[in-house]
Amino acid sequence: MRDLAAEAGVSFATPFNQFGSKAAIMQMLSARRIDTMESRFVAAPPLTDAAERVLLAIDTAAAVMLEEPEVNRAVMGWLGAASSSPGQVWTRSTALWTLALGAGDGLIAARRDQALRSLPGQLAFAFRGVLSFWTAGELLDEALAPSARELASTLLLGFTEGRGRRG
Repeated sequence: MRDLAAEAGVSFATPFNQFGSKAAIMQMLSARRIDTMESRFVAAPPLTDAAERVLLAIDTAAAVMLEEPEVNRAVMGWLGAASSSPGQVWTRSTALWTLALGAGDGLIAARRDQALRSLPGQLAFAFRGVLSFWTAGELLDEALAPSARELASTLLLGFTEGRGRRG
């Protein structure tokens, strides 16, 4: 927290006065990361195929996390700890994956509604899981995006027309 305050050029107490707790600061930092992921995804050249959009969102999210790996690992570590005031990380992450899936173009028509209901949450779980191993140092930076792509591709298999997308 001293480093955060020093980096921001404020007193040690200012972040606590502004946000109330270390957990609230970490939740806000996570929200900013997800906002950055979303804005970069939206700004990317448009893709219509849902599976391709999800893989683009994975690449975008991983790139954001790798821009400041030390800070992002610290944030992820805090988000993995119990807190008296849960944040909105789950909701915001699920919204990112909902955006990535779009209208579900390219998904099996008979399973599209199920995919659009279940995949956003499953993709949020999957990406968070990959991030947890990266945060712990068990997954190297260069393996973050490929590992997340492989997991997302596996989740998409039951909803795509046998194209067998691979990370």
